[in-house]
Amino acid sequence: MAVSTLRGAVVAITGGGRGIGLATARALAARGARVAIGDIDAALAREAAQSIGGHGDALDVRDRASFARFLAGTEAALGPVDVLVNNAGIMPSGPFLDETDALSDAQIDINLRGVIHGCKLALPGMIARGRGHVVNVASMAGVLAVPGLAVYCATKFAVVGLTDTLREEYRDSGIDFSHVMPAKVTTELAAGTDVAARGIPTASPEDVAEAIVAAIIHRLPAVTVPRYMAPLAPLQGVAPSWLLRGLRRTLGDRRVLEAIDRDARAGYEERIASLANPKRNP
Repeated sequence: MAVSTLRGAVVAITGGGRGIGLATARALAARGARVAIGDIDAALAREAAQSIGGHGDALDVRDRASFARFLAGTEAALGPVDVLVNNAGIMPSGPFLDETDALSDAQIDINLRGVIHGCKLALPGMIARGRGHVVNVASMAGVLAVPGLAVYCATKFAVVGLTDTLREEYRDSGIDFSHVMPAKVTTELAAGTDVAARGIPTASPEDVAEAIVAAIIHRLPAVTVPRYMAPLAPLQGVAPSWLLRGLRRTLGDRRVLEAIDRDARAGYEERIASLANPKRNP
């Protein structure tokens, strides 16, 4: 996808009713893209889409049939999907052994399986047309382990690996694959982490949206937010363990476990806990 093709390009965004997804929808619409917003909150998706002159509909990324309906509805309303932004995700926090199996499963289903569903459903049409772009929103927690976010990290590590592998598997297809890795983002997902994340670079949803736009326009395989964090991405794989452990202790990497403001985070945790129920069609 080149600069000249962004205007008029059809972009489908998951989890687009709020936060990074909504900021991305607005940034792309401002550049002339035709945007479809999917969200588990159908009313929120349609309201957000109306505000940018796009298409909005219900989407539960855990459910392959729901994802297929969303993409079919996007194609009917706007045309074939040129860009898929897999953005939907949740981030519970706390000790690994305290996390319920249902909440672990919800993270795997939303953060990883949802991305897999989107790729499997969008890629055939892109391959047939010989063009397209898949942007998967991962995290710096997808390349650097964060105590207190074990399953979340596992899903984001998997998204990075999936994206890198698909890029090589389909390198001659005309399809581009990008993963975007934000640090802390000032959305509801980071509620209650002000003390825990002190000293960690912070970005706004709009910052991440601009990184996603840049990834599409310039066909970038990987983007960190902020950009200057890029050298940290390979650190865990190459630094000696004793050095990395010492650096972690110095930086206080257990703050997510020990310094989260649970009261400030209660609203978000309650909302995502509701997703740990049996899957449902929106």
